[in-house]
Amino acid sequence: MACAALFGTAHAQTPGQAPDVCALASAPAGSWRVRVPFEVIDGRIYVQATVNERGPFRFAVDTGASGMGRADSSLVAALGLAVHDEADNSDGVTTSKADVTRFDSLEVGGLVRRNLEVMTRDYSGNKPPAEKFSGIIGRDFFNDGLLVIDYPNTTLSFSRSLALHEGQAGVLPYERAFRIPVSIGNMQTTGNLDTGANVAFVLPEAMYTQVSRTPLEKAGAGTLSNTQVQTGRATLHGPFRLGAATVSDVEVRVSDSYPELLVGAHALQNMTLLIDQRSQSVALCP
Repeated sequence: MACAALFGTAHAQTPGQAPDVCALASAPAGSWRVRVPFEVIDGRIYVQATVNERGPFRFAVDTGASGMGRADSSLVAALGLAVHDEADNSDGVTTSKADVTRFDSLEVGGLVRRNLEVMTRDYSGNKPPAEKFSGIIGRDFFNDGLLVIDYPNTTLSFSRSLALHEGQAGVLPYERAFRIPVSIGNMQTTGNLDTGANVAFVLPEAMYTQVSRTPLEKAGAGTLSNTQVQTGRATLHGPFRLGAATVSDVEVRVSDSYPELLVGAHALQNMTLLIDQRSQSVALCP
């Protein structure tokens, strides 16, 4: 969750023409290995999961989190899990050490992953009760199929029989998960899709000055996994174009410490997001 606790923000969405690939999200029920509802709180999405055949527990689905998952310290205590190692944990600005524990199994909607090494820390201790969670589903949990996050219908689906293919209309390739082509007005860049960040967009200050002359308002500190960064805010017309989707007149956060454009949950929450890590492809459907 690279941008886990940055401040929430408003957004505006302009519908576009959905390409044919977006019809995959409406494939028949038999096409899906997993099809479960999710909650949306401050843009972030939460599903029910079981750990070591116990639960259910509330888990955030976070495309900004590497690996199979994370365990909140409350879950480690509740299940009596042992901490047995350390691992490097980067939030995009700094890297620190995090404790590591093991899940015998992690299950979402009937999809089970076994013998998982997961990082653990106090992810939700300071959050209000409505936002607390027991763990995080990382992007590798869905790395062998097509993941569909349908925000308007609050449904998460996963299929091994359906796929995105390079060259399909509306399909965006990526090299590093999940950095996709994004345009801001006439400027072309790349943006990191992060469903765990409760913002619309975070821009490096050098990028913001290329697309706007509007002075920034002070917005206080944004909290990343390991770091606090000072941020400013402004409303940016854009438009931001992400595949077939367009977002305009949106509040953005700006930091001279953040290294890249981040596309957060508030920019995505009126779209359907399709991710196929087998072909390193993404589609965003308005």
